[in-house]
Amino acid sequence: MPLTPLDIHNKEFSRRLRGYDEDEVNEFLDQVIKDYESIIRENKEIHNQMLSLQERLDHFLNIEETLSKTIIVAQEAADEVKNNAKKEAQLIIKESEKNADRIINESLSKSRKIAMEVEELKKQASIYRTRFRTLVEAQLELLSQDGWEQLESSSDSRDIREANEVY
Repeated sequence: MPLTPLDIHNKEFSRRLRGYDEDEVNEFLDQVIKDYESIIRENKEIHNQMLSLQERLDHFLNIEETLSKTIIVAQEAADEVKNNAKKEAQLIIKESEKNADRIINESLSKSRKIAMEVEELKKQASIYRTRFRTLVEAQLELLSQDGWEQLESSSDSRDIREANEVY
């Protein structure tokens, strides 16, 4: 067990003949007590400072650990957000490709349908032209026949008779 200043102060030496000067020894012991007390005080102050610094160090180590964990969590969250964004982008691209394919297929289908309608209209126009040509040719043939003049003369005389009857 270490000496205390009180132990030094209360220390009694045995007396002998021709021993040391008692006043000198006491004076030296007083000086040792003062120095020893000063060293003990300094030691306590240093110890208290060390405890305070240790507390601060522990606090900062705790903050460092928390920050490290926070950075790791933030990095994981960022990675997750990035992965989710990539997946969502891929889904959007796939959906857009499906829509584009659907629109293209619908357009091709409509185009084919219109082409078929155009062909049908061309056929109908051809049939109509043929029928109309046949009709016109038949009418021209009727006009070119000799019997037409007879119809005209009998028609003219009938018109004259009808006109006379009216008056």
